[in-house]
Amino acid sequence: LEQSGKRQQELMDSMMRDELAAARAVLKKHSMMLLTASKVYVRHPELGAAKENRDYVLRQVCEAVNTISDVAQGKRGPSANNLEGQGGELAAALDDFDDRVIMNSLTYDDSKMRPALEESLESIISGSALIADSSCTRDERREKIVMECNAVRQALQELLNEYMNNSGNPPTERLNVAIETMGLKTNDLRRQLRKAVVDHVADSFLDSGVPINLLVSAALAGDEQQVSEYSKLFTEHAAKLVEVANLACSMSTNEDGVKMVRHAAQQIANLCPQVINAAHVLASRSKSKPAQENMDIFKNAWEQQVRLLTDAVDDIVTVDDFLSVSENHILEDVNRCCLALQEKDAETLDRIAEAIQGRTNRIGDVVATEMDNYEPGVYTERVLSAVRMLRGQILPSFSTKVNEAINSIDPAGGAIGANVDENEFIDASRMVYDGVRDVRRAVLLNRGEGDYESDTDIEAASEVGSSIPESQKHDTTNIDEYPEITGITNAREAMKILPEEDKIKIAEQVAEFKTERQKFDREVSKWDDNGNDVIVLAKHMCLIMMEMTDFTRGKGHLKTTMDVIEAAQKISEAGTKLDKLARLIADECPESSTKKDLIAYLQRIALYCHQLNITSKVKADVQNVSGELIVSGLDSATSLIQAAKNLMNAVVLTVKASYVASTKYKKKQVDKEAAPLVVWKMKAPEKKPLVRPEAPEESRLKVRRGSTKKKQNPMEILSDFDQI
Repeated sequence: LEQSGKRQQELMDSMMRDELAAARAVLKKHSMMLLTASKVYVRHPELGAAKENRDYVLRQVCEAVNTISDVAQGKRGPSANNLEGQGGELAAALDDFDDRVIMNSLTYDDSKMRPALEESLESIISGSALIADSSCTRDERREKIVMECNAVRQALQELLNEYMNNSGNPPTERLNVAIETMGLKTNDLRRQLRKAVVDHVADSFLDSGVPINLLVSAALAGDEQQVSEYSKLFTEHAAKLVEVANLACSMSTNEDGVKMVRHAAQQIANLCPQVINAAHVLASRSKSKPAQENMDIFKNAWEQQVRLLTDAVDDIVTVDDFLSVSENHILEDVNRCCLALQEKDAETLDRIAEAIQGRTNRIGDVVATEMDNYEPGVYTERVLSAVRMLRGQILPSFSTKVNEAINSIDPAGGAIGANVDENEFIDASRMVYDGVRDVRRAVLLNRGEGDYESDTDIEAASEVGSSIPESQKHDTTNIDEYPEITGITNAREAMKILPEEDKIKIAEQVAEFKTERQKFDREVSKWDDNGNDVIVLAKHMCLIMMEMTDFTRGKGHLKTTMDVIEAAQKISEAGTKLDKLARLIADECPESSTKKDLIAYLQRIALYCHQLNITSKVKADVQNVSGELIVSGLDSATSLIQAAKNLMNAVVLTVKASYVASTKYKKKQVDKEAAPLVVWKMKAPEKKPLVRPEAPEESRLKVRRGSTKKKQNPMEILSDFDQI
């Protein structure tokens, strides 16, 4: 092993290096297994399961030795060829489809491109159907995948029709809108598929130790019939782990991570029947010490391999997706837990409470592992503090309430004891959900504006203790705001067909807004938002205001008038929080012009938030005159942009005044030891490479010989000097 380790460090071929590392790991892991399996076979040669154990381990060791020999001779083994180039098939197909739908309208040929794109899309939808039809896919997620597949089909047909109408002509605005819509629809489908995969990961890796423990317990008891029953459960569990791993690989573009997951899943599939064989040997000879040692070795190998597979899957699943899905799972489990208490079902209450504790602990493990990728600082400390609060205080309190509820439920009459308060139980359950949500928010604190997706899948958190299913919640995205007008369903589409002169005026207003936004970026971007809620709230308000201005141009995530109203309400809520925090800063500041200015700016924020609430409720008027749609919404659009611009200016002034009020005046003597309300810390400059990276197109240029410096006669140089 030592010599092969040196050889591994010397290899230049990454595939051969990975293959050699895998072979060395097999040798190291199977050495003790070979010893115990051989001892069992020598002691009990009459058992076929013992022989299968010994043969499996011996075969693995021989293959590993052959692999090391092949790599030492510079030859690749079959395993390297099997794993090479196996990335996320479905993710790659979606990326390729996104590239192919962008074509040159001048050279577009409908007879060739339409069948090719339709065939490519149907292949993607077939892969999506495999995920949707999987046994662990939830009904709501399956419906959303089907809906997004139909939406992508429709968007493709509309895009191809636009290409056909513009064939041989330069691209028009309608064609660009159709391309943008196509990209949004494929992103929505990609998001639903990713979340479906994370649904599987969150459920399948929750209680991965239960099947193996049941199998080993039955084997130690010498109950062969129970071992046979638990063997079926264990086999199904292993098959589910492998299936989920393959699904995760299909939606990942991390080739190295996919390779690791596939290798770990293959090891799980190979090890599963041998663990069952070891259990059958122990059940037949429950008093045999070699059989017990063999079972312990195989159990430890299984648990280690499951941990390895779990870590590998976590590496190719983003922590944002995992936390988003886990938060919704916790909410569902908490509601089911409260419902079980109301129905006096102690067994269901105990089972769901264990699931909540398992999910919470897994969230803590995943987040802690993610924080290892960051340098220790304010951000990591805030995230880990939220995890410690969840694990150390909230979860034990919830467990205590669950135990009290279970013990107080009368098994005969099903009545709940007087010492259990349902409201307190619901409050403890709500604290679990709030704790998980706080962990997720803490993780998302360092995400920039471009890191957030256009998410039409924001699951609204229903009230804890409510039994209303997600499928019955009201969806505002499918509302037809203009039922009497054909061709337009929402206000965003109405903004797209405004008259050109109105669009020009709106563009002028948007240009002024962008100028104000540049001032905002210059002021806010220089501050580190870790520990500074003033900057966090300001960025949040700016992001929503940008979405509202995009709406006036017929773009962005806001579709209906109700979406704009809700966005204005979010700005008002953020403005209220900013007002509260800034007034606390002003209270600590002595009487001065700075304090007066800060209070005046806060009054402006309240005024402009109120204006935004008013202007957001004005809907564009659409009329159908002789078959032509006439839209009049200029005044409402310009008023909305003007209010957003004024609000952004007020926010910038508030940030400046808050900084001056926080740092330029000394605190009172009483408050010197108190923690500051906000931490004003300049953001560290971004790291830049010492060597400029070579552009891809430059690497393909021909290398030409550089011009050499022409040698000049010294006498000619002197003569030129004399003429000066």
